[in-house]
Amino acid sequence: MTTHSNAYEEINDVDLDLTQDDALDDEETSSTGYDDTEGPGLEGLELEERQALRRVAGMSTELTDISEVEYRKLLLERVLLVGVWTEGSAEDAENSLAELKLLAETAGSEVLDGVIQRRKKPDAATFIGSGKVADLRNLVAALGADTVIADGELAPAQLRNLEDKLKVKVVDRTALILDIFAQHAKSKEGKAQVELAQLQYMKQRLRGWGGNLSRQAGGRVGAAGGGIGGRGPGETKIETDRRRINTKISKLRRELKEMKGTRSTMRQERRRHSVPSVAIAGYTNAGKSSLLNAITGAGVLVENALFATLDPTTRRTTTSDGRVYTFTDTVGFVRHLPHDIVEAFRSTLEEVADADLLLHVVDGSHPDPMAQIQAVREVLSEIGAVDVPEIIVINKGDLADQLALAPILHRETGAIVVSARTGEGIDKLKALVEASLPQPHITVDALLPYDRGDLVSRVHSEGSVDTLEHTGDGTRLTARVHPQLAGELAPYQVAAI
Repeated sequence: MTTHSNAYEEINDVDLDLTQDDALDDEETSSTGYDDTEGPGLEGLELEERQALRRVAGMSTELTDISEVEYRKLLLERVLLVGVWTEGSAEDAENSLAELKLLAETAGSEVLDGVIQRRKKPDAATFIGSGKVADLRNLVAALGADTVIADGELAPAQLRNLEDKLKVKVVDRTALILDIFAQHAKSKEGKAQVELAQLQYMKQRLRGWGGNLSRQAGGRVGAAGGGIGGRGPGETKIETDRRRINTKISKLRRELKEMKGTRSTMRQERRRHSVPSVAIAGYTNAGKSSLLNAITGAGVLVENALFATLDPTTRRTTTSDGRVYTFTDTVGFVRHLPHDIVEAFRSTLEEVADADLLLHVVDGSHPDPMAQIQAVREVLSEIGAVDVPEIIVINKGDLADQLALAPILHRETGAIVVSARTGEGIDKLKALVEASLPQPHITVDALLPYDRGDLVSRVHSEGSVDTLEHTGDGTRLTARVHPQLAGELAPYQVAAI
């Protein structure tokens, strides 16, 4: 990790493991509600842990190549990450902050450092406690950071208090994810979904001061006050902003409702023809798009970045016996995925809930794949997709530690290890998908004239052909088909002898 040695030497009195003086200890105790004595609610919280910001190694992404440094300093925000460790192990807390680092880099920023505060729960006023805010302010000044990113969703009061005390911009995990979505959305529907989520998030965090809290017209007389009809309490600027946001939200919801109708029509058409659908879901950057390309040759954008693709992609493919089915790549999930995002992308995520089979893709090279699985299943539960048959697909098998994968393979029955990059296990996955697709259940024995080749083609693409023979009178076949196609084949059924 590249460090800012000069900056730290200049403020050698600021140490992240420093022991505060009695006054600061009193301030910290009053802000957190803790004291140094043993008491209820302090299980597992040692005094040293509660009094120290814990630096996480490997957070800095500062470049050493001078040509790149000069270029990126013009473009990238210099950010400091801060998290609150409330439960779980230290490794869990560091993994969460490491993921925040990847999100910050994806958004286009240079991560200078990351620190964690051990607390029973986040401070209601400042997230990390008033005593630690002073430490954080000194660290921000030493590093020259211009933005602080909190690993959690900040309440409006926490956001305002931190910005007032730190004197730099403060954003939370939710705002960071929304910013990444805004950068990566390409389709009209995707852009509308992201804008809706941003407006819903922003509406609760409007701030007003000075002229923003003054009244329009206010009750003054004359032309300056609006004259007759302009008197009264008026409307503040912040109220006007909130009204405009509500108007825009209503407009976006109407537009998304129309787009949802188009998407629903396409799904109904696939159902009408009994085309099975397979949805690919999973943690962001687990390799969902790479897997779709490996199976169907879809040519979807593949990039080693979080949320590289947001817009769902559906591709048709066929089984080994000629049946047609579809693969749909969906938006990636992440721990603590903002509720506004889930709501805004609900019409897109319905592709998962309506699928016949779910491929749950897991990054096998991730240090904590079980946490990824849990995070994805929480979102699936929220959108009503828990009953969809699921296959756990552990991707990046060429990079994974086989010992680390053993608990997943033991716990998740039917899980399969593949590598979309090398092709390892892809054929086995295809066979598993074909075996898991819903099978047509009506058996027919039909003799089709040669001028009804369209029906023969549909039996191949929509059903499962058991036997086929070309005779002098036409094509004789036995197959298993869905009810609608069985009705169309009824006139050509061969009578049982």
